[in-house]
Amino acid sequence: MKKIAIGSDHGGFELKEKVKEELTALGYEFVDFGCHEGESADYPDVAFLVGECVATNDDYVGIMIDGVGIGSGMAANKIPGVRCAVCWDLSSVINSRDHNNANMLSIGGQTLGPGLAIQMIKKWLETDFSGGRHDRRVTKIMEIESRFLGR
Repeated sequence: MKKIAIGSDHGGFELKEKVKEELTALGYEFVDFGCHEGESADYPDVAFLVGECVATNDDYVGIMIDGVGIGSGMAANKIPGVRCAVCWDLSSVINSRDHNNANMLSIGGQTLGPGLAIQMIKKWLETDFSGGRHDRRVTKIMEIESRFLGR
């Protein structure tokens, strides 16, 4: 079972706390990178910490919750090795894992209710990468990243 790096800004704090309760009930291990107590936090700072953990530890996946999910996804995808999917529904969650082998999920704490958000996260954690024809495409995504890193 994968370990989870989780984080939020103040816009996602309340949902993150509910998600952590569910993750604990399901038996997942996680590390909370903030924010804590709902204090004002800049999502790029927390998304960086979650993404860095994912990029440097193969046994971790990441979940980031900000107001809408977009900004954290943009920040996390600047980190080499991170494939962060911004999702709003079950279909995009399944596709992000099954087809794109996403290793990080970004969702909106102000756009999703806790029931749907938790259902999405559970489905994301349960869905495996199908490989096959999709493996070639994920490899191409990572090759684009390598071109900009000068490798």
